[in-house]
Amino acid sequence: MGLIMAKLKITLVKSVIGQKPAKRATVRSLGLKKISSSVVQEDIPSVRGAVASVAHLVKVEEIQ
Repeated sequence: MGLIMAKLKITLVKSVIGQKPAKRATVRSLGLKKISSSVVQEDIPSVRGAVASVAHLVKVEEIQ
């Protein structure tokens, strides 16, 4: 009955040093702090948009 939503595993692979404050804030809002840190987020449009804006800093994997 419940809809199973996909999840995204987001990993920070590059440093935010030298990035603009908005990009730093986006990475922080995703829950990432240090390089190689990972978080699992719901696959929703707002998270996809945040990931797209910092795509050069993160690696994204879809998980079930």
